[in-house]
Amino acid sequence: MSSFACWSLSLLILFYSPGSGEKAFEVYIWSEKQIVEATESWKINCSTSCAAPDMGGLETPTNKIMLEEHPQGKWKQFLVSNVSKDTVFFCHFTCSGKQHSEGLNIRVYQPPAQVTLKLQPPRVFVGEDFTVECTVSPVQPLERLTLSLLRGRETLKNQTFGGAETVPQEATATFNSTALKKDSLNFSCQAELDLRPHGGYIIRSISEYQILEVEDNQMVIIIVVVSILLFLFVTSVLLCFIFGQHWHRRRTGTYGVLAAWRRLPRALRARPV
Repeated sequence: MSSFACWSLSLLILFYSPGSGEKAFEVYIWSEKQIVEATESWKINCSTSCAAPDMGGLETPTNKIMLEEHPQGKWKQFLVSNVSKDTVFFCHFTCSGKQHSEGLNIRVYQPPAQVTLKLQPPRVFVGEDFTVECTVSPVQPLERLTLSLLRGRETLKNQTFGGAETVPQEATATFNSTALKKDSLNFSCQAELDLRPHGGYIIRSISEYQILEVEDNQMVIIIVVVSILLFLFVTSVLLCFIFGQHWHRRRTGTYGVLAAWRRLPRALRARPV
């Protein structure tokens, strides 16, 4: 047998011989949720392949309560709460004096609680420009948010947001357009937070409907002209009435008594003695 074969055989015997070293053990961490809201509580399990671990537990800066434990300490279940930001949780076990740990990153989300839509200005004439502005209250994670500006059921704009912010932030989307015809247009805004890549679901919130009043400027001109003509007509009628009354009073008011006296028969005009 060659020297290389003898050396390889010696290594195999040394590796598999009893007492040559302790067999490595595994540590596992399992979470009920991969992404949680800041106000939520959820369960985390820590377990190990070690038959009789010396000790084990969960390392976390947040509140935790141990719910259950294996009689030999092979697994432990914890209730975790009050997580305000993305956090890495560590399960650790000690077996035969050796310690191993395993980490898991838990993300925190904040849903779009309030969506506000503004129209600037709220009333326009045909051919004039207007702006649709949508604002959503602080959201996390911002990169999973999509704002959709809607006119009725028609989508005018979808806006996503990049970056990986670690704190909740507000978001705004705007759309500029021109009023093309006389109508009353309904606008709204939908906020969608997609948590599916993190094991969650889609959270949607929609704003109240806002109505844009669009008026025809030609009709407005006609109304203004008719109003002016009507005003002039009424004014002329009033002036004619006033001057007529004035002329009538001059005929029958100041000189009315003398004119009536002259129309009386002469015999009746004689004054009594």
